[in-house]
Amino acid sequence: MKMHNNDVAELFDRLADLLEIEGANPFRVRAYRNAARLIRSLPRDVADMVAAGEDLTRLPGIGEDLAGKIKTIVETGTLPLLEEEARKVPPELAELLEIEGLGPKRVKVLHEVLGVRSLEDLERAVNAGKVRELPGFGEKTERAILEGIQRLRAQYGRMLLATAEPVAEALREHLAATSGVERVEIAGSYRRRKETVGDLDILAIAAPDSPVMDRFTTFEAVARVQSKGTTRSTVHLRSGLQVDLRVVAPQSYGAALQYFTGSKAHNIAVRRLAVKRGLKINEYGIFRGSRRIGGAEEEAVYASVDLPWIPPELREDRGEIEAAMAGRLPDLITQDHIRGDLHVHSKHTDGRYSIEEMARAARDLGYEYIAVTDHSRRVAMAHGLDEKRLRQELEEIDRLNERLEGIRILKGCEVDILEDGRLDLPDSVLAELDLTVCSVHYRFNLPREKQTARILRAMDNPYFTILGHPTGRLINERDPYDVDLDRIIRHAAERGAILELNAQPSRLDLTDTACQQAKELGVKIAISTDAHTVHDLRFMRYGIDQARRGWLEAGDVVNTLPLNDLLDLMAKTRHARAA
Repeated sequence: MKMHNNDVAELFDRLADLLEIEGANPFRVRAYRNAARLIRSLPRDVADMVAAGEDLTRLPGIGEDLAGKIKTIVETGTLPLLEEEARKVPPELAELLEIEGLGPKRVKVLHEVLGVRSLEDLERAVNAGKVRELPGFGEKTERAILEGIQRLRAQYGRMLLATAEPVAEALREHLAATSGVERVEIAGSYRRRKETVGDLDILAIAAPDSPVMDRFTTFEAVARVQSKGTTRSTVHLRSGLQVDLRVVAPQSYGAALQYFTGSKAHNIAVRRLAVKRGLKINEYGIFRGSRRIGGAEEEAVYASVDLPWIPPELREDRGEIEAAMAGRLPDLITQDHIRGDLHVHSKHTDGRYSIEEMARAARDLGYEYIAVTDHSRRVAMAHGLDEKRLRQELEEIDRLNERLEGIRILKGCEVDILEDGRLDLPDSVLAELDLTVCSVHYRFNLPREKQTARILRAMDNPYFTILGHPTGRLINERDPYDVDLDRIIRHAAERGAILELNAQPSRLDLTDTACQQAKELGVKIAISTDAHTVHDLRFMRYGIDQARRGWLEAGDVVNTLPLNDLLDLMAKTRHARAA
């Protein structure tokens, strides 16, 4: 079985979890975490690199030892060190690390003192009031743990879109290459590009003698075959995803694609329109009475109810039907509209590549500009920049801009928003920058009013440009901090502040609905990758997916602007706020 990048990264993350519980050297743990993060970001499978005999030690942070472990995983599907650690640490304990606020030290205490080995054990201990009695825990921590258990259970079964995508696309290509297969598409929430997917629905047109079901059930990533038939089969992948394959008649394909793409609410709205016209629409076609009158193409489904084709990302019953009726569907943004990335890190803080390497990679993607936004001093874990180091970085950018052709490096900084709403660096330094990405990185637990006031005050600073990852969420890992996002969006409209749509697959912050609200109020969005490696720059497509779900057009996004227009916009905003 071929090991995809996520499979390799999962093993390294699992090893890091077990080592943390065991109390291993934190630098050793971090090395495995960094390796997992890097591998997930690579545009190619490490399995292909190993097969081609490439030197993995050329990857940043990958030495001989890690390269050897990657090769072992790719060739055997296992990691001996992980199996060794799993014998030392009850594997169920690693699952507890997914609960927010439960680090390895606390998990170890829960295990050793209360005998906790699983979520169920922990839940029983919480309900019995035993956790609050432990030193360093208390009632507040106990309540937070219970809430974390509930969130974790609610998240089970849903996978990040970016995690599901490599195996989903490999499976699509595998099926498309099967003899007798004419069309293959993945429908459902995957096609609507939701930030997480619970399962995959695949539709195909295939000849009666096609071996497509055999190819499907024997795909390399299949862990278990739940059912197998001539027109429908269900499998479970090693990743945990359930996948259904349906072979559909050509005359029904468009109707089936529309039906299985969803969402349910959108489909109900379309079918209500059909009923008013004396029609019936289902997964088999468009019917007038018992006579099929269409359904081979998806466009025909919408045309039958006097609607233009609606992009899958909009099909959530959030006004798209009404907009289509009125001829006001948005001209959604695409990757081709993007001219640059406004949130990128380098080796000066916690990035893995030099400024020049990041700039050259951006140029290779066809970008006109890139903003280097290394962390300010408050983020000590990332070796944040003080005034002196930031000015040294700005001098380096000047030198690079003099000799690099085809790309402009903008001077930026990811500036921490302090607890009282001040920015982490003095205005005298911020004035030297082209832009700032201002972010909250600590004290996520402030009360709603204080957290909101903190960000509102920061927006009043004349050198505030972009609000970075506005709610601080990590999908399936950390809830957004408690903040009045409606007030923040309205204040951004008043102050000319830009909101970031952070394209990191685990963030995708803003949400689609927040993007739609910002658009309605005229607030501009920056779709940025928060890249820490050259490979992370390719995460832009996930930001584009989210933006399209939020109804954004090219004119709503600042990094679709030519360089001079972008600089003019930011300068005008700065002057207006300073007035």
